Amino acid sequence: MHESVLVYRGFRFLKIAVLLGIVAIIAYAVDQPLGVPNGGTWLGYTLGTIGALLILWLMWFGMRKRRYYGGANKLQGWLSAHVYLGLALIVVATLHTGFQFGWNLHTLAYALMILVIVSGVFGIYAYARYPRLMTENRHGKTSEQLLRDIAELDEEARSAALTLGDEINAVVLEAANKTKIGGGLGRMLSGEDRNCPTARGLVRVEELAASASGKEATQIRRLAGILSRKNELLRQARRDVRFLALMQIWLYIHVPISFALLAALIAHVIAVFFYW
Repeated sequence: MHESVLVYRGFRFLKIAVLLGIVAIIAYAVDQPLGVPNGGTWLGYTLGTIGALLILWLMWFGMRKRRYYGGANKLQGWLSAHVYLGLALIVVATLHTGFQFGWNLHTLAYALMILVIVSGVFGIYAYARYPRLMTENRHGKTSEQLLRDIAELDEEARSAALTLGDEINAVVLEAANKTKIGGGLGRMLSGEDRNCPTARGLVRVEELAASASGKEATQIRRLAGILSRKNELLRQARRDVRFLALMQIWLYIHVPISFALLAALIAHVIAVFFYW
């Protein structure tokens, strides 16, 4: 079995990250700058350089991993380093600032860095949690099989409704043609459709079954059973879409803010060396 990214080689990169953080903290504790600690001291410049290099390496890895051919195990090691050194960056960058924050470009760069790291942490959580939930939710089926089963139940429902009158046929047709899985971002993340035509159709068919009698009542109850099974499969499919959306949405925050951070970092360096 492949090692987990977080425990790769006995937490190798966690140990490196912790060591880096401890060294930075000790250096900050023993340093005696003139005035208050800030990014303009020798230690501030040193930590700032380390932090900038870490940011550049982390971004470089993010692009490189998309075309990496060194094998899954090696990529896993690089990803482990990406995770733990990214977290160590919080300590290094915070000590670089000397806890001097304000409404300026330098604090903007720091804030963007924190947002990138937080979104990355959510990405780790998402990829550790949601694939397992997706597997459990599908009950051994693929998403394609779920959709195929739903389509088959639509066919079965239309066949069962043929002799049951115009109203029921209209309900079944609407459930087949207007039911949607996914849609807008809010609907995907919610994992449900509060106005689902199939759910509405099931309620109406159950009402008609309660007022019917004889053979017709038996046929309507059979149709209700078909729509009920379809409704449950729709819940599964929508949960599947929700988990997939939660696994991917962090990238729509992580990647753009990473490039915004790079721009702010370049501006920060230029401002420090040429205008400060």
